[in-house]
Amino acid sequence: MQQELRVAAYAVCVRGDEILLARWVAKDGTKRWTLPGGGMDHGEEPVRTVVREVEEETGYVTEPTALLGIDSIRRSWLRRLGGPGDWQGLRIIYEAQVTGGALRNETDGSTDLAAWHPLDSVSSLVRVELVDIGLDLWRERPPVGRSRLTDPANG
Repeated sequence: MQQELRVAAYAVCVRGDEILLARWVAKDGTKRWTLPGGGMDHGEEPVRTVVREVEEETGYVTEPTALLGIDSIRRSWLRRLGGPGDWQGLRIIYEAQVTGGALRNETDGSTDLAAWHPLDSVSSLVRVELVDIGLDLWRERPPVGRSRLTDPANG
């Protein structure tokens, strides 16, 4: 079985009663809102990853202010040429503040739009689960950095 691990860093940027989100475009063209962030380059520090990725996807310069937690997801699939595959994503989630830059959309990347959304409207957005996990971590600040949404004891 082929195994793959992807480490990524994401930011929860809340300003007043709004959250900054990026619209992710899947390979099939499906579009869903997500936290700004993305994959860590080999040798890169996670905190530098989140700053780089937020700037790439939104145009904003940010300063991480807290480590909120780490989320892990796992997916299995069938490879076209061969047996099954097993993918795991390790997602490091920071709280971050915008310190500069200007809102803009990413070009030629995995997202096509960046926008501020009222916190009370997030539940009505077409979004990935990571948005809910990030907001849960931001609101609850669990001591071990694990969202109740991903805790096996709650599911």
